[in-house]
Amino acid sequence: MTVQTMRQGMTRRQLLSRTVATGATFVVGSGFIAGIDAAWAMETTALKPTSMATLIQMARDIYPHDHVADEHYAIAVKGYDTTEAAPDIEAGIAALDAAARGKGHASYLETGWERDRVDILRAMEDGAFFQRIRGGLVTGLYNQKAVWPLFGYEGESYSQGGYIDRGFDDINWL
Repeated sequence: MTVQTMRQGMTRRQLLSRTVATGATFVVGSGFIAGIDAAWAMETTALKPTSMATLIQMARDIYPHDHVADEHYAIAVKGYDTTEAAPDIEAGIAALDAAARGKGHASYLETGWERDRVDILRAMEDGAFFQRIRGGLVTGLYNQKAVWPLFGYEGESYSQGGYIDRGFDDINWL
């Protein structure tokens, strides 16, 4: 959110009060989404902010890593915020929310238990929307250099002489 937007009438208190229901981890406003801890934020251009928040939650549910921050999941799905992709993504989110309503929840994002969200995703896992998001996450999430240290990956080794001299033969678990 820019200072100019703040001057147009939204106070900090209003910004922080615009959270998604049920204690979500996102602050959703007009054209933006932010972490509830205010450590990160992103603007949306083609997708609704609640749709982007749903994508981030979906990404976390597909590839759950407690030690990876929501910011990295947001970066991984940011590529879907285009005018070309938005109609298909919004339709997929609508189907996801409909599936959640069929299980007694207001929406996928407002489904409180991870187990319930995973059940909803399992029912959709053969569909094109799920496969598109899951496939994009493989590179969108794991190709981020900032995430590599969280998994103990040091990056490519060719430019540094290969793995032979960089721990290839460190086999201390035998």
